[in-house]
Amino acid sequence: MNFSLTEEQQILQDSAARLVGQSYSFERRQQDVGSATGFDPELWKQFADLGWLAIAFREENGGFGGEATDLMLLMEEMGKGLVAAPYVATVLLFGKLVEAGTEGHLRDDLLTRLIAGQLQGGVAFMERQARYALNDTCTRASRTSAGFGLSGEKTMVLNGPVADKLIVSARTEGSQQDESGISLFLLDTTTPGLELTSYRLMDGQQVANVRLNNVQVTSGQLVGQENEGLALLQGVINKALPGLCAEALGLMTHLTNTTIEYTKVRKQFGVPISSFQALQHRMVDMFTACEETRSLIYRSVCSADKPDTQEHLRNLHALKVITGRRGKRVGNDAIQLHGGMGITDELDVGHYVKHLMVLNSLFGDADYHQQQLATLSLPV
Repeated sequence: MNFSLTEEQQILQDSAARLVGQSYSFERRQQDVGSATGFDPELWKQFADLGWLAIAFREENGGFGGEATDLMLLMEEMGKGLVAAPYVATVLLFGKLVEAGTEGHLRDDLLTRLIAGQLQGGVAFMERQARYALNDTCTRASRTSAGFGLSGEKTMVLNGPVADKLIVSARTEGSQQDESGISLFLLDTTTPGLELTSYRLMDGQQVANVRLNNVQVTSGQLVGQENEGLALLQGVINKALPGLCAEALGLMTHLTNTTIEYTKVRKQFGVPISSFQALQHRMVDMFTACEETRSLIYRSVCSADKPDTQEHLRNLHALKVITGRRGKRVGNDAIQLHGGMGITDELDVGHYVKHLMVLNSLFGDADYHQQQLATLSLPV
């Protein structure tokens, strides 16, 4: 199979590597994370100018019609630089749900503003009791004369504190864990009855819990068809997973390279510790972990044109398992080989590991996806 990049893909990878490598230092990242928004709006506008916000969307909707490979290349480079930007929340989740579930003027307006860097979005679908199960939804949308009244609570909404609009999942019929009966609604974050509680995750990114107190919405705010929101949401998340894991691979690659370089200058008993065979084996394991993850990303990208097949679903579950397991190994080894310095705020290693831990838990950790993989039938 040919894994060579096209000319356009090579240009994308080179431009992303150049921006991250030359313009985005660890000190800048720390400043961005500590700001009120959690990222640099000027950098986000630069993403828009470079066309990065348009890659994921179809050409007829104002995008570039990028493939899964394009997103993989971009997200890996962003991971290498530990870039603080709401790309997953705004583009891969909110934006793709808008593209798939809305139409006409509403879709055109939202995507035009998003691609131009003028709109921030988030998706509120996680709940305390669910443990990664998207169908486990207690938030309810009760019928009213004007549409629906939403009541319930969502947790850990990525980009929630700065989002202009949210897409919220709620149960319009059925019981708590039914597969059907879940609908998606588009809300302004200023809607009466919607309360946001902001906080930071271990990697510094801002998220929010959302409480809905009989929030009134109309049928026109439905995203997709009523009662069919679960399949729409799951489809968008499945498309985001290779990009998310590519970002994790970028983190793992940086940790591996940084650790190798550190062992060349750190001396013990008068010689660099890179000369110790036991540590060489550890660093080979780190490199191998990165390559295993890369292979599974390639496999998932290659089957992305058949998104509803069991083969592709198996690839996604296996990818998340490997990314979680190998990411943990790389993170642990990077910290141990750096010694006590590895967990200090002054060194970037600990920050990379923290973000890697957060990414590995998003949309299901390794244990969850291993269970899901076991439930799929084996190929004939």
